Amino acid sequence: MSGVLELAPEPRSVRDARVWIVGQLATIGREDLADAARLGVSELVTNAILHADPPILVRLGGTAAHPRIEVHDSSATPPRARSMTEEARLLATVGRGLSLVAMYSTTWGADVSVRGKVVWFEPAADHAVPDVTAEHLTGDVFGVTEPVDEPGAVSPQVTVRLPGFPVAVFTHYRSWYDELRRELRLLALSHGTAYPVARELSELTVRAEQENRRTVGFERIEHAAQAEVDRLDVELRLPVATTVTMGRLRVLLEQMDDYCREQRLLSPEPTSQQVVLRSWFLGELERQGLGEPPRPWTGAYTVQDPGR
Repeated sequence: MSGVLELAPEPRSVRDARVWIVGQLATIGREDLADAARLGVSELVTNAILHADPPILVRLGGTAAHPRIEVHDSSATPPRARSMTEEARLLATVGRGLSLVAMYSTTWGADVSVRGKVVWFEPAADHAVPDVTAEHLTGDVFGVTEPVDEPGAVSPQVTVRLPGFPVAVFTHYRSWYDELRRELRLLALSHGTAYPVARELSELTVRAEQENRRTVGFERIEHAAQAEVDRLDVELRLPVATTVTMGRLRVLLEQMDDYCREQRLLSPEPTSQQVVLRSWFLGELERQGLGEPPRPWTGAYTVQDPGR
């Protein structure tokens, strides 16, 4: 699956989005969702063209059993569905978008951040269009920031050294990881009982991010990335508990790779370079937390082509 469609801010893009999303659903055997998907994506792309700046992206996420359609744009204004009568829905041409999306979805919501927002919905099958109540119109709109750390005792610290740290490769991996985290969170929120691994991994990534905020040294990696430095000798000072968290995170992410590979999860699987980088990075945090000596990065410093 190609995964993402980028659209120009012009009327023709609405048709392009409809055709693309129906084709994507066909590849996973979900033609039964085509009508609702076609209508919903048309409304969301229209809203993005009218009210946001490029880039506008359409993405199919979730799983084959619970596919989720997403429209990304650059506006940080939260979406809001208007409560409309049946007659108003039929007559309205602008401003009706989320009300109609709600009519033809089993659930919908949005992620909002300073960089923009993602509005998403899970299209309903032809025979399963729900009644639209005020609660259904509300959707699940939330920010992408993680929960604030709970107060507690300061954890013991450990120093981890990462010689020859591949800055650009890590930055590219981090983008993939952040997208996977959002994917898992949405699955956990909407279908946590059906995907227990996604729920456990989502909870674990939240814990890891909270612990990472108590880590000293990550800021040097961010500065190096901004300066386009390709390698750096990194020293991190982090809670001992983080090394245990990272060990469990590595195991669950490897299991999630199988989900992606089997297309049980519609997100793209990591590249071979990202797998090697993740194994080294998380493995070093775990190993050095146990007192073992550091091992330098021995891979490439340029980002691998995803097609390789």
